[in-house]
Amino acid sequence: MSAFISCMKQSQYFNFCQSVQAGKKLFSVLIDPEAFNSSLTQNLLNSIPEKTTHLFVGGSTDLHNKTQEVVINLKKHTDLPIFLFPGDYLQITGSADALLFLTLLSGRNAEYLIGQQVKAVGLIKKTNLEVISTGYILIDGGSDSSVARISKTKPISQKNIQQIVNTAIAGEYLGCKLIYLEAGSGAINPVSPDIISLVKKNISIPLIVGGGIKTQTQIQNAYNAGANMVVMGTFFEQKMQR
Repeated sequence: MSAFISCMKQSQYFNFCQSVQAGKKLFSVLIDPEAFNSSLTQNLLNSIPEKTTHLFVGGSTDLHNKTQEVVINLKKHTDLPIFLFPGDYLQITGSADALLFLTLLSGRNAEYLIGQQVKAVGLIKKTNLEVISTGYILIDGGSDSSVARISKTKPISQKNIQQIVNTAIAGEYLGCKLIYLEAGSGAINPVSPDIISLVKKNISIPLIVGGGIKTQTQIQNAYNAGANMVVMGTFFEQKMQR
């Protein structure tokens, strides 16, 4: 219950937690600004599942102006909450509804544990963005992910379940409001249900799962295992470019 009391301090997070508490399965499409074609915004929105509750905007390159353009364009066509999912501190715009303030808990590169976050402060303070502290855990999805390349960190093997669980618990102890299990963009193997289930049993904050999820069966498997939100991204990028 204490986790949900803290939700009341921030509207988007409060709404997120209320949905979780009500047993609602949340679903987000991740939009990479680099792959975004503004002239096809409505086509993209028409193609996303009806169950979509949020839109995440972010990628791996330093595209501040592009990120802002994407968010503003999406706002003209949808009332869905738009959360920033930045790969770099420059990808921050006050036009979004909230910012997932990511810390790469699975890595040991200080730049992505705290360096990028410190650099972001000046930009964030100029906005009214709702900041949601998010523990980001990169898990081996069987392919070389852009997150691993850019952050110069290694994902945690899916065989090392206890390390993943302990990392998630540590994130909650550190004050993270969300835990995000990520198999990486274009992952061959999504995060396994066994990992999702064990992490969920050991934390009291909402759990997001993404990377390599391409089918309805994989989505349902993640929900059944305990994911509160499932994120799909790469699958929709072709629709943005057509």
